[in-house]
Amino acid sequence: MNDSGADPEPAEPGETDLAGLNRDFEQALLGGERKFTRIEVSERAGISIGRAERMWHALGFATVPDDEIAFTDGDVEALRLVAALEDDGFIDPEVESSLARKLGQTQSRLASWQSAMFLEFLANSKLPADEAIEVAGLLLPAMERLQTYVWRRHLAAAAGRAVAGSDELARGVRAVGFADIVSYTRLTRRLTEAELGQLIERFEGMAADVVALNGGRVIKSIGDEVLFVTDTAAQGAAVALALQGTVTSAGDLPELRIGLAYGNILIRLGDVYGEVVNLAARLTSECKPGRVLADRELAAALDGHPGYRLRRLRRVSVRGYHHLIPYALQRAE
Repeated sequence: MNDSGADPEPAEPGETDLAGLNRDFEQALLGGERKFTRIEVSERAGISIGRAERMWHALGFATVPDDEIAFTDGDVEALRLVAALEDDGFIDPEVESSLARKLGQTQSRLASWQSAMFLEFLANSKLPADEAIEVAGLLLPAMERLQTYVWRRHLAAAAGRAVAGSDELARGVRAVGFADIVSYTRLTRRLTEAELGQLIERFEGMAADVVALNGGRVIKSIGDEVLFVTDTAAQGAAVALALQGTVTSAGDLPELRIGLAYGNILIRLGDVYGEVVNLAARLTSECKPGRVLADRELAAALDGHPGYRLRRLRRVSVRGYHHLIPYALQRAE
């Protein structure tokens, strides 16, 4: 009853149904009902609120007010798992936040892509809200199984490389390459958003195929640039030249600049760091469109290789390296 004694106005049927569907959809995505505040979830997991807050922020989520019921049984279980892994010595406490940050960044990109894909599907299918949410509920476990499968395959491949690797691989010696789209800034002004999205999707897909086919691994894609690594100098050269060849054969893709360097790198939480990575980036900035530039170490590693020819170019001065000697990489005739 309201203050006037009259019964409240009934809610619109469509609004009530949609609210209920949204609630069911959220529960399906989160794996359960929101039950706990941030203080309650940390208490149930048996860890301090400060540690739980650091993990939450590292995963990429905003601060939740103390009185907001935002967490599920799944959140409690996840925090317990992290604590157990640390107690067992599997996770170093000093890298706990770094690990969470990398997981959060990777999963955030994946979730953004998947949600955009789902919205596009909805727009094209024109399904009613209840049917669309039902479809999403069916897709979720399938996507979850697929992601687990891909993760396990990559884990097995990485473990195999580590076990069978050479002494150089054990020391972190790799070839690192950057492939950069020429005149990307100009393209962003000339193309529509849809056209630019199609270009980036095509470039990333092509790069991923070529890198994998030639024994390399894509570390990350940043719009107009792809960073990849290979276990050997010859594989790095094969990837770089194959990328240039594929772009040339396509005929309608922008040209690439590619820089390669070889030596010790730091591999940490799925990313790569060190002077070799910096050298590859500097060589890319100095490279002419359609060419591949290599550093001195990669040129030395390929010396005498029958498949490749390297020509020393004049010294260049770039940020951090005043006497950088690039080598033009080509296939042997």
